[in-house]
Amino acid sequence: MSQAAVVGAGTMGNGIAHVFAQAGWSTTLVDVSASALEGALTTIAANLDRQVKKGAVTAEQKAQTLGRIRTATELAAVAGAELVIEAATEHPETKFEIFRSLDRHAAPAAILGSNTSSIPITTIAAQTRRPAQVIGMHFMNPVPVMQLVEIIRGLETSDETTRRVVEVARALGKVPVEVNDAPGFVSNRVLMPMINEAVFCVEQGVAAPEAIDTVMRLGMNHPLGPLALADLIGLDVCLAILEVLHRDLGEDKYRPAPLLRKMVAAGRLGRKSKRGFYDYRA
Repeated sequence: MSQAAVVGAGTMGNGIAHVFAQAGWSTTLVDVSASALEGALTTIAANLDRQVKKGAVTAEQKAQTLGRIRTATELAAVAGAELVIEAATEHPETKFEIFRSLDRHAAPAAILGSNTSSIPITTIAAQTRRPAQVIGMHFMNPVPVMQLVEIIRGLETSDETTRRVVEVARALGKVPVEVNDAPGFVSNRVLMPMINEAVFCVEQGVAAPEAIDTVMRLGMNHPLGPLALADLIGLDVCLAILEVLHRDLGEDKYRPAPLLRKMVAAGRLGRKSKRGFYDYRA
């Protein structure tokens, strides 16, 4: 395979497009917003500049990578792709509508992947007429840096689809880990309750965000504390994942902290809005 399409030009989408293009794939980045696409290309160029400064890539390789990316605002642009990866917002109905459209526009043999953080792949695949060719490819943020890709098989995902996607992940320089289909998979089923509990600690006055993060960094050897990590992920994304876990697993241990809901309602989403548990406006 040599042609990919990525749907969604946000933080995850532009990172996924970056790694595919850097690995030699002709990559189409699709988003309904032209300004989002412009911003994504700016971000990819800036991230490549960092790699050039570190000596990880040459200036020529940077230019070649950018030259492999084209942008589009219509989903019909995925028609030539052998692998399509959806990286849109973490809302079930949004993803379902995208997959119904992708099923119409993508080539019959194309594999449809989702970068969903929590929504079961079986449910996503059921929106299409090709469930055997639908699979989860859950990249970690920041995509160009983080090695892990969770590979999630839906109930109908074929062995051949899984084999090919595992090979693709390895060719991108990633480490694929196969997990079974369940809300939140492994990464967010374990991570989100920890983040949520840290939010409860702030809400109940147990400690300030800086203190909680310092305990987890210095005491548990985490590279980033849970609240700083939540700001990086996006508090709205954390809330959406917790809502999926709470609804689909039916256990109160996944109930989102009221403070998390309040911060999202106030637009304090973390780094992307310049304010979350920390202030990034400076």
